[in-house]
Amino acid sequence: MDQRIINLFDEYTHAPLSRKEFLDRLVKLAGGTALAAAALAVLEPGYAQAATIPADADDLVTEDVSWPGAAGVTMKGYLVHPKGKKKRGAVVVIHENRGLTPHIKDVTRRVAKAGYVALGVDALSVFGGTPTNEDEGRTLIGKLDKQHNLSNYLAALDYLRQRPDSNGKTGCVGFCWGGAMANSLATHDPKLNAAVTYYGTQPPTEEVPNIKAHVLLHYAGLDERVNAGKDAYEAALKASNIQYEQYVYPNVNHAFNNDSSPARYNAGAAQQAWERTLDLFKKQLG
Repeated sequence: MDQRIINLFDEYTHAPLSRKEFLDRLVKLAGGTALAAAALAVLEPGYAQAATIPADADDLVTEDVSWPGAAGVTMKGYLVHPKGKKKRGAVVVIHENRGLTPHIKDVTRRVAKAGYVALGVDALSVFGGTPTNEDEGRTLIGKLDKQHNLSNYLAALDYLRQRPDSNGKTGCVGFCWGGAMANSLATHDPKLNAAVTYYGTQPPTEEVPNIKAHVLLHYAGLDERVNAGKDAYEAALKASNIQYEQYVYPNVNHAFNNDSSPARYNAGAAQQAWERTLDLFKKQLG
């Protein structure tokens, strides 16, 4: 696919452009309505086709949970863990800028399948939960109070630590908008053991010395928007002697891990990044 079309979709999902403006520009770039429709079919999520672990998997327990958030809000999430009474490391899974979508629920199951208590937080709980309309989800994400939102995720980590099936060790993994939040959690939670960021923007460099977690950073080689801040972040990590690894996957796009969006998904990079993610969790969370 023409890289200009993928860049336009990235602009649409992060600016965001209006749906009408996005489609008008897409038609021009694609060279007609029919070609634009074909491009859209592989850009927009196909959740059912991309699910890798069934919601009713025999070896997993899934449940909807809640915990107290900021300003009196009840936060909600999708909790998944392996069957059995073993105490396990716990991981907060942080969604993209559309909310707790079926794709992120599938990622939450993947983390649990690897042997952890996994919690997919719905940041849009403050608005009643993630809507089915993704444009609406993006709009609501932009209305979140940043400090309250951070507090809600910090509370999610505390909730996991207090669960009887937790061994007390915690990690987080975030994607895009969630990647930025993973970086924020690393700078604000001294108890965090591991923070994994997929193509997420970086925290203020002055906050980097606060990090106690082991940080793992995954970047897409073609993602100029996010990558603009990676060198300064890495320099700050080195200066503060923070344990970290940083990987740039060449010739792949932002959201390369999202297998519900075929045009941007890259199976090779996704698999390699996931193996590195689970390796870090194994070392830091048990």
